[in-house]
Amino acid sequence: MSLELFSLDNIQEIARQYGYWAVFLGIALENTGIPLPGETITVVGGFFAGSGELKYWLVLGSAISGAVLGDNFGYWIGRMGGWPFLLKVGSIFRIQEKQLEEGRNKFRKNAESAVFFGRFIALLRIFAGPIAGVAEMPYGRFLLCNFSGAALWGFIMVSISFFLGKLVPLYQIVHWISQFGVALLFLIILGFILTTWWESQD
Repeated sequence: MSLELFSLDNIQEIARQYGYWAVFLGIALENTGIPLPGETITVVGGFFAGSGELKYWLVLGSAISGAVLGDNFGYWIGRMGGWPFLLKVGSIFRIQEKQLEEGRNKFRKNAESAVFFGRFIALLRIFAGPIAGVAEMPYGRFLLCNFSGAALWGFIMVSISFFLGKLVPLYQIVHWISQFGVALLFLIILGFILTTWWESQD
């Protein structure tokens, strides 16, 4: 699939043509585990709401419901077949099952935070749902963290683009938000490395 499809101009055209469905399906598919620019589509939806092309509350509802539904699909995909798949991938890269099990246990300890805050972090937004399923996070807890995280994420993303779009070009908003997500990912990776190193010193 050509990366041209995911250019900001094309995303805007898709949002104009399909409106709320574009926002709903974009973030739903991304949260299921498919690497699509769902967050960018949501930001574009909020921007269009600010310009009067779409309705704020309908964009917000589409973003939240798409995020919740997508993460639920991702969770059950991970719960039903994610672990065997992960073991097969691990064997290809010569990662032992013991190492994968340790990673799964570490995720379990921080599962609530990962699901709730994961939406704001590049890559983790895509994989948080499936990984929660692989880690067998209790579904009730997952559902609570999933919905509350989706509501907060949707409100912030749509509101930022809605209000800031009146003052700043769309490409600049998308750039700032993507930079923020990558910076958070970097900090998490750095924290994980430092924590692992610290534990190895004990």
